[in-house]
Amino acid sequence: MAQTPPRRPSALTVKGREFRLRTIGLGILAVLAIWFIAANTESVAIKLWIPTVTLPLWLVLTVTLLVGLVIGFAVARRRTKRQTGA
Repeated sequence: MAQTPPRRPSALTVKGREFRLRTIGLGILAVLAIWFIAANTESVAIKLWIPTVTLPLWLVLTVTLLVGLVIGFAVARRRTKRQTGA
């Protein structure tokens, strides 16, 4: 039975440099997230179980983004460990 060659990730070559499409997509998402956070500077009231606090919306969005990134990396790491059998 013939072996298939290893599959390479999709890439785009610009001025002799090869960029993975995944990297380009993540870069675009990062720029959009930063733009969205920077555009929302007013203060908002947030209810935390009992107290209500007033914080700048950019701070709330930044904390939410960071928490989401940490959770995403943790899930991806756990999935990788499970697939490799470590």
